[in-house]
Amino acid sequence: MLRLASGSITRAELLKNAGIEFIQESVDFDEDSIITDCPKNFVYQATHGKYEINRRTFGIDDYPLLVADTVVTSKGHILRKARCADEARNILMTQSGNITSIITCMIYEDKSKKIIDISSTDYLFAEFEDKELDKYLSSGDWRGKAGACMVEGFCKNYIKEVKGYESTAMGLNTDLLKAFL
Repeated sequence: MLRLASGSITRAELLKNAGIEFIQESVDFDEDSIITDCPKNFVYQATHGKYEINRRTFGIDDYPLLVADTVVTSKGHILRKARCADEARNILMTQSGNITSIITCMIYEDKSKKIIDISSTDYLFAEFEDKELDKYLSSGDWRGKAGACMVEGFCKNYIKEVKGYESTAMGLNTDLLKAFL
């Protein structure tokens, strides 16, 4: 049993599918305070910030702690969470027909070990169809998603090539985590 310090429904689903028992509770961290142009630096700082605040709040005596964050990058830009549908459209159009990297950092700590991992999954997307993009934007499913990207949803039909783990792209490298647990 571990404590997933994340409000992400997708991360919870990944742990369930991996057969890892957990409780889910977290204290938020303000990612907007991070200033960097380097995606790996950003995702590490965000994850470490979440780790620090959740470690202080919950500790690791009751349950091991797991925190994670994900960033999407394409064409040299960090693509954050969209605040509105127009911003989501612009973010998604940056990915359309291009290589998109989804980088996830996780920190796991129990009483005997601490694991820090930064993993990346790269996708080459075909160009998004306007009608399908409009439907996705109307659904609101992009909300709360780094880069407004859902490789398990909207983006799935547009994947031409992939290098890396899908779980990393969905927000948590469960393949690596399971190896350490």
